[in-house]
Amino acid sequence: MPFSKAVDSRILLTRLRETLAEAAEGQERLNRIVRLIADGLVAEVCSVYLRRDEDTLELCATEGLKAEAVHLTRLRLGQGLVGRIAETATPLSTRDAPKTPGFRFMPETGEEIYSSFLGVPIQRLGEVLGVLVIQNRTPRDYTEDETYALEVVAMVIAEMAELGAFIGPGPMEIAEQHKRPFFVRGIVGQEGVAEGRVLLHEPQVVVSQPITDDPAHERTRLHGAIERLRAEVDEMLAADYLGGKGEHRDVLYTYRMFAHDKGWVRRIEASIDSGLAAEVAVEKEQSATRTRMSRTPDPYLRERLHDLDDLSNRLLRLLAGRTPDQGRDVFEDAILVARNIGPGELLDYGRRLKGVVLEEGSVGSHAAIVARALAIPLVVHAERITREAKNGDPILLDGDVGTVHLRPEETVAQAFREKVDMRAEAQQAYAALVDKPATTRDGVTLGLMMNAGLMADLPSLPKCGALGVGLFRTELQFLIRTSVPKRTDLAALYGRIFDAAKGKPVTFRTLDIGSDKVLPYMKREDEPNPALGWRAIRVGLDRPGILRMQVQALLRGAQGRPLSVMFPFVTEAEEFDRARELFAKVLARETAMGHTTPERIEIGAMLETPSLAFAPERFFDTVDFLSIGGNDLKQFFFAADRENERVRRRYDVLSTCFLNFLDHIVARAAAHATPLSFCGEDAGRPVEAVAFAASGLTTLSMRAASIGPVKLALRSVDLGAARTVISDARRAGAGSVRPALEAWLAATGVPH
Repeated sequence: MPFSKAVDSRILLTRLRETLAEAAEGQERLNRIVRLIADGLVAEVCSVYLRRDEDTLELCATEGLKAEAVHLTRLRLGQGLVGRIAETATPLSTRDAPKTPGFRFMPETGEEIYSSFLGVPIQRLGEVLGVLVIQNRTPRDYTEDETYALEVVAMVIAEMAELGAFIGPGPMEIAEQHKRPFFVRGIVGQEGVAEGRVLLHEPQVVVSQPITDDPAHERTRLHGAIERLRAEVDEMLAADYLGGKGEHRDVLYTYRMFAHDKGWVRRIEASIDSGLAAEVAVEKEQSATRTRMSRTPDPYLRERLHDLDDLSNRLLRLLAGRTPDQGRDVFEDAILVARNIGPGELLDYGRRLKGVVLEEGSVGSHAAIVARALAIPLVVHAERITREAKNGDPILLDGDVGTVHLRPEETVAQAFREKVDMRAEAQQAYAALVDKPATTRDGVTLGLMMNAGLMADLPSLPKCGALGVGLFRTELQFLIRTSVPKRTDLAALYGRIFDAAKGKPVTFRTLDIGSDKVLPYMKREDEPNPALGWRAIRVGLDRPGILRMQVQALLRGAQGRPLSVMFPFVTEAEEFDRARELFAKVLARETAMGHTTPERIEIGAMLETPSLAFAPERFFDTVDFLSIGGNDLKQFFFAADRENERVRRRYDVLSTCFLNFLDHIVARAAAHATPLSFCGEDAGRPVEAVAFAASGLTTLSMRAASIGPVKLALRSVDLGAARTVISDARRAGAGSVRPALEAWLAATGVPH
């Protein structure tokens, strides 16, 4: 029985609104809805399945199937036709359901007598909440209009579920949204623990009246919001900082094209004409976009779909009359929750946040880099967190293991607080060591340095007990801007860094971009494996203007003080030679111009690939110092992508093969009296730090928060005895020395 989208679906929604307005408990309201839909679509069966948990759907209301099956029939995601709809988030229609691949016979429902089947997902913002189904005995093909009408009704059911319209005692407690505890295991982006309340970066728009009886008014609201949206995009393009050509401008033009896309607007208008409020119509299109995003393997297409998703968010804010900054007041115990966030936006929040949880992102993303610089605990890849969280929800973030507890039970919260208390006690012990050297019990003194990347890091230098800054990441100042920083601005910044260090040494790493760090104003290279591609010193040598400008800024920022600079990702001696030659030419020009130059200059390299460990002898004679970049070296040594959770935890830096390789590097550096340090996450872990020190590495560089625990462990250990334990494990054929070393540290009372 075909019918018009614009007329019959509106009539159906009008009846639905009347039904929803009637006083009733959740179960009765849902029962009325399925009866109304069955009548309106001339179906013998209408059923609603709701998500009971992450993996299970439950039959919660039906007209036509056996009543005793309600709250008894359950299906797993992907199981049967209903489970398939929930898993794929796409409608499914068939004229002969029992013969359709994947059909699952549920005898308690009595549905075997119904041939034709049409089901659509009940979803909101791409999150499937359940499935809405109609069935008929006679084999028939449901029309596109019928499918569309069922999708429109499903959107309304999703909105009402969000508002709690179906909550009731007993079995219907499953319809309660955002009340039950939610746990997710993500990936550690920055270690640390925090307890607080959720602050949503993009608060969701909840629509109290999802159905309209005045489509003309909703169209007017939509067009007004779209005009404001287009004006916002045009303002971005007209901004002075986007002057000139470049990929950033191409991206904004694409963004503008989407904002003016008639097909996008037309689909939203069609949903309004069917009887949906403008906000729900936008959400319906946004859900479809997110479904397409989840299925698209092409990263370029995913990025474009992400643009469309972002436009929808902006449009929803405008329809709701919300400014971009509304709802962003940072309360005292705020833990930010977002799908993703840029480095500039995260810096806007700054240290006011107690932690950050991202649904997307990566351990090497710009946001992760900023979080580390600000010492804010961060968990990334926390699936569904933005769907589950609401502003103000209690939340526990454990950045040490990558877990998040939303609305935790009291027993969980209590155990978490005990862990926080233990950390606080440990911090007091670390504070007592700030001015004491990292000298082992057998008299070996190690140099502990901190890593930094922002001016905001420098106040931590005197408080953490580091001897200086072993790595200052200069790329952050490039990543958080929309255009290349001016040389004078960089020189002034570097000067302030020297001032803040108060005479302690600072080693500046030149621009390390590429791979997972892409400048917003620089053309993105389409590389199959960016980590092995055009990055770091390779970019600097191919685009010498940028490297030359940065070297000038460093020389001028030093203002005569000693300057230590190292080049990242050097893979062979010739690359270092070329970079050092460029540095020498800039220095000579600065001297000729009468500028003050540093009283002493040291130029080093980061050893991040195995190849550099086998460089010619002359390289070790030429380089002033070497810093082992543990994060990259580990992934290249083990051929394990550090962004890939399946493999990155499989390999251990305390494996015998990796320690053997470190021994080779230490021996080569020692033979040429080349200062050597280890820089990276592993240096900041007490067990690894003891092993590295036992291997002959006397300088370790880590995040500021790791200095205390590492120093405490080193001051408690007999390094000679540790070396014996490691040697014995190696001789015994152990694949990793970790078990033996940890057991010995525990037995001797060394905190680790």
